[in-house]
Amino acid sequence: MSFGPSAFASIVMPALNEEKYIADAIRSITPRDGEGFNYEILILDGGSSDQTVSIVESLAVDNPRIRLIKNERRSQAAAMNIAARAADARSDILVRADCHADYPPGFVSKCIETMRAKEVASVVVSMNTRGKTCLQRAIAAAQNSIIGNGGSAHRIAGRSGYVDHGHHAAFDRSEFVELGGYDESFTHNEDAEFDVRLVRAGRRIYLSDLSITYFPRSDFVSLARQYFKFGWGRANTIIKHRARPKLRQIMPLLVLLGCSGALLLAAFHWLFLLPVGLYAALCIGWGLMAAYRQRDLCLSAAGPAAMVMHLSWGVGAAARIVRLGIDRFFPTRASVPMRTPSASQG
Repeated sequence: MSFGPSAFASIVMPALNEEKYIADAIRSITPRDGEGFNYEILILDGGSSDQTVSIVESLAVDNPRIRLIKNERRSQAAAMNIAARAADARSDILVRADCHADYPPGFVSKCIETMRAKEVASVVVSMNTRGKTCLQRAIAAAQNSIIGNGGSAHRIAGRSGYVDHGHHAAFDRSEFVELGGYDESFTHNEDAEFDVRLVRAGRRIYLSDLSITYFPRSDFVSLARQYFKFGWGRANTIIKHRARPKLRQIMPLLVLLGCSGALLLAAFHWLFLLPVGLYAALCIGWGLMAAYRQRDLCLSAAGPAAMVMHLSWGVGAAARIVRLGIDRFFPTRASVPMRTPSASQG
């Protein structure tokens, strides 16, 4: 690897209107004295209109290693690329941190140790979702379950080993820059797209047994927007690299098509509504069982949350496929970047 015995880590945190979470996230990711490496924390702000900037400036007074950098391009992909070039000249490791997350003690040092021990270009970690409000707990339950995440390896705590994708935690900085960083035409799924290029270039990714806590969206509207962008982004990655999708990536689109088709056919006979009813009953029933098992009435909304996730993801993927067809029939549009509307940081 390119880093020596005394590593220098640039901890990069994209931010946009994160006043509720950013202070706790920065405190949890900040290395403790005596961990054996140097660091800086780069907050890439995409134009926050709340108190995010003032909170960061206040924390920087006590810790001058915190630097606030404007991210005029606003997206997470742009934030990482800007940071990779603006980082301290001594920096050899990039750590990607999320405002909506809480990090265990020694997180950065453990990522560095893993990169050295496994000789990899990237370390990824598992992610456990946790809610604070009632509805947020239901959304977290859906995201932590196989019905919500499809059995993705980085959604299951305790797993470790070489993988082709995971929740991004740390990179060898020189490798990240050499591969061109994130594709900034991706507002979401830029991490998976980068991992495709990294693996095809012969580099390796290691899933550490580290786990972070992630705080999800707290209402169905913002959840739907987020999963629409996830679906668009994943379809964009598959199209760009002509990759074979996994079953869990196809299922939301199949659910959407099945429900849509059933609703259209119901104009001819009500029996065509049965598949929609069965799907809804399965999701709602699963949520009610989760609420009963964990003695938490809030989790009864986990089923509807899963449905919002499935259908929004499917709509996003379908919209990207439709866009592909438009671009093929009207090639003058091909030069327009494939972006989802209203790019956000979270």
